[in-house]
Amino acid sequence: MTEPRSRAWAGLALLWLLAVAGLAWQQTGFWQAARLDSDVLALLPGAAEDGRVALANQRLAQGSTRQIVVLLGHDDWAPLQRGAKAFASRLQDEPRLQALPPDAAVGDAMAAYAPYQRGLLTRDQRQRLLDEEPQALASLALARLFAPGAAPDWAADPLGLELGWWQARAGRGPAPREGLLALDSPVGPWVVQRFEQRGSPFALDGDRHLQAALDRAFADAQAAAGRPLRRLQAGVPLHAEAAAARASQEVATIGLGSLLAVLLLVWLAFRSLRPILLVALSLLVGVAAGVAATAWVFGQVHLLTLVFGASLVGVAEDYGIHYFASRQQDGAAPRPLMRRLLPALALALATSVVAYLTLAIAPFPGLRQMAVFSAAGLAAAFLTVVLWFPFLDRASPRPSRFSRWVAGSLARWLRWPRGVAGIAIGLALATVVGVGLLQLQVRDDLRSLQASPPELLASEREAAALLSLPSPAQYFLVEAGDPQALLRAEESLVDALHELRASGTLAGWRAVSDYLPSQSRQQADAGLRRTAEAAILAQASAVLGESLVAAPEPDAWLGPDTWLAAPASAPLRPLWLGEQGGPGWASVVLLEGLTPDSTAALARLAESRPQVRWIDRTASYSALLSHYRQMMGWLVLVAYVAVGLALVLRFGRAAWRALLPTALAATITLGLLGWLGVPLDLFGVLAQLLLLGFGIDYGIFLLEHDGDPASWLAVCLGAASTSLAFGLLALSATPALHSFGLSLLLGISLVWLLSPCFRPRREIGALAR
Repeated sequence: MTEPRSRAWAGLALLWLLAVAGLAWQQTGFWQAARLDSDVLALLPGAAEDGRVALANQRLAQGSTRQIVVLLGHDDWAPLQRGAKAFASRLQDEPRLQALPPDAAVGDAMAAYAPYQRGLLTRDQRQRLLDEEPQALASLALARLFAPGAAPDWAADPLGLELGWWQARAGRGPAPREGLLALDSPVGPWVVQRFEQRGSPFALDGDRHLQAALDRAFADAQAAAGRPLRRLQAGVPLHAEAAAARASQEVATIGLGSLLAVLLLVWLAFRSLRPILLVALSLLVGVAAGVAATAWVFGQVHLLTLVFGASLVGVAEDYGIHYFASRQQDGAAPRPLMRRLLPALALALATSVVAYLTLAIAPFPGLRQMAVFSAAGLAAAFLTVVLWFPFLDRASPRPSRFSRWVAGSLARWLRWPRGVAGIAIGLALATVVGVGLLQLQVRDDLRSLQASPPELLASEREAAALLSLPSPAQYFLVEAGDPQALLRAEESLVDALHELRASGTLAGWRAVSDYLPSQSRQQADAGLRRTAEAAILAQASAVLGESLVAAPEPDAWLGPDTWLAAPASAPLRPLWLGEQGGPGWASVVLLEGLTPDSTAALARLAESRPQVRWIDRTASYSALLSHYRQMMGWLVLVAYVAVGLALVLRFGRAAWRALLPTALAATITLGLLGWLGVPLDLFGVLAQLLLLGFGIDYGIFLLEHDGDPASWLAVCLGAASTSLAFGLLALSATPALHSFGLSLLLGISLVWLLSPCFRPRREIGALAR
């Protein structure tokens, strides 16, 4: 029987090796840039959004995902001009950046609008034509006629309405100036340069290549200017590159730190190179399988998943450590020992995988990625230990001083005191923890998933203010049955926005109807202009002694199809959704200069308009995070009840000894978070769920294997490495991962310390019976 069994084990091991190698080879393309993702919103569910809102979000994101905007400023235009040209020249040969030409030239845009210009008026022009007396308008027009440099076609536009319409729109952004795109501000002029990123910024080499290229170009710009220049920059690629660089550092810190800690513990316990190499092999296979499985299931791997997955090293080593601890204590042959350990190891795998898979209960793509990564990695490490260790291990490690000390520490561990002393300690602990719980704050903030450099965020905010960039996270969605009804509904909304801007509630907006008025408004404006110009030309004809004829009316009115085909519409095309994404027609109105007070006013404005919806993605995601935090909180309580019932069935009245340490550790952890000022979010609640899955094993051990030095050694080493792994995760710059890691660091350490305090004082067999 021995030889057939050996062959069977060898066949399984070979199949496992081929499966892991094939999956890893298939997913080698993971390391390609397109397979990595750093978009925070990709972590969150989008099922709550209807098709039209999802389309709007996609359109708004497409226009900016690869663009970078750089502003160079100085008090004096001449050195600024020299510096800006040197900046652009240095980046001409940069393989990762491509300079973007400015938007459609003003001349080309004016030519495209020329046939329809008589139907285009600004709000102020329209109001002036309605309010001013014909005599006053005629005097103004005649003053323009006799002014130096009067236009030769004065009769076609005596009031200069067309030029005024263009000036009103040109004033909303940078304008061409001596071959550059310039913008005036209270602190002086700025030159605006736009670039498009080539390739992907998700290079996990720890370097910020795009930022380095911009820094080199800025150094050349300052040298050419001969004076210090101001610089602002903004763009999704810069945030993505910063996230990739940060993730590279954190993966190295957490992954390598965990690996070194595990290997150090293995060396101290076994003082042999073979356990170190084999445990390292199981960890390597586990992490590789986790990456490959995640890329295979989801097509992409989020950077936060990699950072989270780096902590897997501190959990996956448990199986190898259990094997070598038992091998060290009794010296059994590898294959019989593995058969004896297999039920316990399989149970440990099942509880850990179930704990990780609970992350997938909430419909969060990011959490599901983390669950798949961890479950696949643990399963791969487990199978590597079970299938390969019996063949690769040839000699049992000799007990070391460290392993003997750890194995014998259980006998020296203090128990929770009985009587008055135990009650006093419990009351004191309850007081300290209770005060901490009262200070614990709850935070459901989308920004907890971001870790962009503060200087980049500050630069982007200032650049957005100068360029009047609207927010893509908060906007109006306007819907109607046909294109003209849509434009009329948008015009009504924009009229209300004018009042909010006049009151200081809003800085501005971007709307298609400002450049594509409805046909009814074009006709009304053309009639208003025709009436005013008829009176002006009649008076001018009398003054000049010649008959002046008004310009002819347009043959057609500007419509959506004509406007969309014109190059001048390119910046606003993403706002025109048309018939896509839902019934009827839709468009988006973006807003500038939003504040918490203005968002409340804008939400009320939408409530009074049936064709307008206020979309606040930030508030929606915060509400979603709050909902799932509460739902997972109740799930944690249900899990405690279910685990408690299972323990009662196994251990009877002694079940509390296994459950109480984990419950106490979870409560104390929440109190400590309150004392430390770390808010509780969804990830903190999920940490409590994982704590139950990991921590309950220590209590079970004390009831199942009372006094077993090999098992106690394995549990101590496993708990120490798991605490270290999640402790390193607490170093993450991402607030959500920081609170998650800190919660598990405190929780697992406390369970480890508390579980022996509640071990039974008499034989387990009597208690179980």
